[in-house]
This record gives sequence, structure tokens and C-alpha cells, in this order.
Amino acid sequence: MIFYCGFDAEPKHISGFSVVPGDGCAVFPGFCDVHVHLREPGFSYKETVADGTAAAARGGYTDLLTMPNLNPVPDSLQNLELQKRIIKETALVRVKPFASVTVGEKGKELSPISGLAPHAAGFSDDGKGVQSEELMRRAMTEVAAAGSVLAAHCEDDRIRGNGCIHDGKYARAHSLAGIPSESEWSQVKRDLRLAKETGCRYHVCHVSCEESVNLIRQAKAEGVDVTCETAPHYLVLTEDDLRDEGRFKMNPPLRTARDRDALIRGINDGTVDIIATDHAPHSEEEKSGGLAGSLMGITGLETAFPVMYTRLVLTGLIPLETLVRCLTSAPRKRFSLPQPEDDFSVWDLNSEYTVNPAEFLSKGKSTPFAGMTVRGKCILTVCGGKTVWKA
Repeated sequence: MIFYCGFDAEPKHISGFSVVPGDGCAVFPGFCDVHVHLREPGFSYKETVADGTAAAARGGYTDLLTMPNLNPVPDSLQNLELQKRIIKETALVRVKPFASVTVGEKGKELSPISGLAPHAAGFSDDGKGVQSEELMRRAMTEVAAAGSVLAAHCEDDRIRGNGCIHDGKYARAHSLAGIPSESEWSQVKRDLRLAKETGCRYHVCHVSCEESVNLIRQAKAEGVDVTCETAPHYLVLTEDDLRDEGRFKMNPPLRTARDRDALIRGINDGTVDIIATDHAPHSEEEKSGGLAGSLMGITGLETAFPVMYTRLVLTGLIPLETLVRCLTSAPRKRFSLPQPEDDFSVWDLNSEYTVNPAEFLSKGKSTPFAGMTVRGKCILTVCGGKTVWKA
């Protein structure tokens, strides 16, 4: 179904969405974010499902997949149902939760994967890499048998150590402990081998470095059933943008210009399938300790499209059609989600403004894009035929 707005120019139709040049307006299918942290149950002082889904609606999103680092962790049907009950009662857009790969996300014992699979979007221990190769092999075997998807946070704790930012020039100049790229790509390499062995549908979360992109590209060429995501901040920012402020601290960290450029190439050649925000709100206090003392994680749902439209599309780095695909059809295809015709968002692409976290609907106000001038404002979001955001 094609939507468009404005009547003083013929709409330009591109793969399911429309742009009206005269008005600078576009109507897109509802965006889908496969990597968000809504923090409820257990951490509602950081975010609630109600707040997070309001922020999502303002950002043009109608589908969210939520990560399992909660309290209680959704490692049982009872715990998963508690989370789903909150979602049913308070969510403004559709939300489907991941179950955890391991009990308590502790990396010691597998969750009951076969029993949870029909009720979950997939399985992840996001926030932590599964350190044991044998446990990951067993997890992939069971996820494959259940016909689900395993979405992996790839991080080798032995290599990462106590780092807080990328192990690069900023870390050295400011005597900060660094996180080497190898902590990510070494586990990506291991998991790709295991995915090939087990036939698991494997998804790599928040890819941040060139080596990971190259490994995934090679695995796809070899027929491994793998997809991956990156996030807006890895496509737009690098370690050169760092300041000693908590809003620049996330995991994986901002890496080099070479890594950013590799991710952009990966988006354009199809190696990187999906753009997800890794929306991870924290309290103001938890983000007040600078790079060394703040918790990992930033907010992203309300800035994702404007930032990428401004810094990637308008600069000619990524075509608009490619960006929209990474936000709509690609994530839904991987996680077997429908694209309802009565889901869409309307954008004023000519609207220019400064990102102001004080205006966010999310409880989380920590973003590296604060103060950035962007183009593109969501003026309406409709989910299931119901208006969930109107500017």
C-alpha cells in the first residue's frame, strides 16, 4: 500500500513509500527496531514500557523487540509472561520480547529454549557475550531445532578487560582503559563457525568494527544463515567525536573512521542488514560519571531517522531507499514480523531543528547527538490504524 502527503507535486514512489518533492514530506512504513531496552520490569526508574513506546512512536517506530536484561530475567515462561502483561497493558506500539539464552543471563545454564521459543521474538543474552563455546554450541543447536533466532552480543570478556571506550588514540591520550575491536570480532568469528555447524539462524547485534563486517560478508558468501545490525551512532560518529561525558559511552564503543566507513559500505552492499538503535536509557545520575564512571548505554529512538537522514542520506553516503529498508522490511523479514498496511509514519523532511534531550519522551536523556542540527521531523505515527503520535 502506498501512502503520500501533499498535493502540489507528483509523489515519487520508491519500494513502498512515497516522497512528495514539492512539500518535502514522506510517508514511510512503520519502522521496526529489533534492539531496544525498555527496562521494565525491574528498572522502571530508567524507563517504562509506556515511556519507551511513546518515544518510539515519536520516532516513527511501530514495532520493537526488547532485550532481556531485566529483573526478573525472562528465562522462564512465568517471567516472560510478567513482561508481556506489562506490555499488553501499557505499550503504545507493538512490542515483542526476547527471552534470555542462559538462566539469569549468567552464561552458566541454558534457559528452557524449546518451551520459550513460541512466546519470544528470539533469544539473546544482550549486554553480555556467551563466553563458553560449548554452551553457545548447545544454545544454537536448541534454537535451530525450535526454529527461532539467536541474537548475539559478541564480546570476549578476557580481551575486553575493564575498558570503557575504544582502544584507540583518545583512550591513549587520556589514559583510559580501552576496549579492543578484537573483543567483538573474535567472538563473531567463533559464532559464525558454530552457526555454520549447527544451522542456527544467527543474528549479530550492534556490529561496530571493520573486521566483524568482513567476517559476516565472507560467511554470507559461504551460505551461513547470518544477519547483523549496526546502530546510528556507529554510522555517524567515531572516536574523534568523543568527549569526557557519559552520553558518549556505550558498548560496543565508538570506534575509528575506518570502522565507520566499513559499516557504511556494509549497509550499501547488503552485508549489514538492519539498523537498530540499541536504545538503552539510564538515569541522569548513572550517566554523570564521564567516560570512566558512567554506565554503558544511550537513548536513540527519537533521533535515529533524523540523524541518519541528515548525516547519511543528504550527504549522499546511503540512499534513502536503503535506509528505509534497513528500518522496515529487513528487520521484519529476519524476525518473521508482518508489515501491516495500517502502520506508517509521516515526516516533514524540510523541518530543521536542534536535538534537545529535554524534549524527549523517553526518560533517558543521554545522547551523543544533543545539540546536533538535523533535518526530518515525524509529524504523525499510526500503528494498527491508531494514531500513536501527532506533533
